[in-house]
Amino acid sequence: MQTFCPHWLCPGLFFSFYLIWILILPLLALPSASDYLHRGWQRLLEEGESCTDCSPEECPTPRGCLAGVVKDTCDCCFECANLEGQICDLDNTNYFYGKCGDNLECQLDMEDLRHGEVPEPQCVCLSSTAVCGSDGKTHSQICKFMEAVNAHPEANLTVIHEGPCESAPQILSPPYDIWNITGQDVIFGCEVFAYPMAFIEWRKDGTDMLLPGDDPHISVQFRGGPQKYEVTGWLQIQEVRTTDEGDYHCFARNTFGETVATASLTVLTPDQLNMTGLLLPKPRHQLFEDDEESEDGDDYY
Repeated sequence: MQTFCPHWLCPGLFFSFYLIWILILPLLALPSASDYLHRGWQRLLEEGESCTDCSPEECPTPRGCLAGVVKDTCDCCFECANLEGQICDLDNTNYFYGKCGDNLECQLDMEDLRHGEVPEPQCVCLSSTAVCGSDGKTHSQICKFMEAVNAHPEANLTVIHEGPCESAPQILSPPYDIWNITGQDVIFGCEVFAYPMAFIEWRKDGTDMLLPGDDPHISVQFRGGPQKYEVTGWLQIQEVRTTDEGDYHCFARNTFGETVATASLTVLTPDQLNMTGLLLPKPRHQLFEDDEESEDGDDYY
């Protein structure tokens, strides 16, 4: 017959119970993310004011509602609906953050839960298809189009067709003027929107030849993006010389037209730099590092 073994005599048994106590039992007590959010909203709801008799004539008129209007929690007055990306209430049993507008749905991002974060419900557009408006502009999806409709009701905008508008290119981000000293590298960037997609060419004042030509220290690159129906082109000049100084042109063209943007390059010698007292521009790799660290960085080159 076995006798009872105190924990100081049976460390293995004691350690097993200890693991169960600290690892498994707390997990059984944790609420799910939906329960956590539900209780939080319900508590906030109970602290709010209760509904009274509805008097529509006393309701204020909502203004500037880019996502349209919805009925309030008492189903009496109209109020502004929540825009795409705004926090919202998941169902009709709770009301705190508000309801999503037309073509929008309140959804949880379960990726947050997988990363150990409590997910926040947000208004998500039900369509990702671009639309062509009667204003001749391409809107990334119907929700963005409706924002334009509600922002400019006097324009009476309508959807012409699904998909982007066919139009001449638009340069969204032109190349900027640059200065540097001899021996350094410089890069011009040009971001273009167009449908059909645009073709980008680079030229320099005083020459008829397309760049880079046969010059080994000049190169060009292109890629689609950063958004749909956009293309970005770069012109890189390695170890610039004084003869590289001048105006450079980004030409964007498709079957519907052509547009151009110009930027200048100023090249100084080290002696000229010392005379001016200017600070040398950051190297390109340093600029890219700064862009990655910035939360608000909108540069793509």
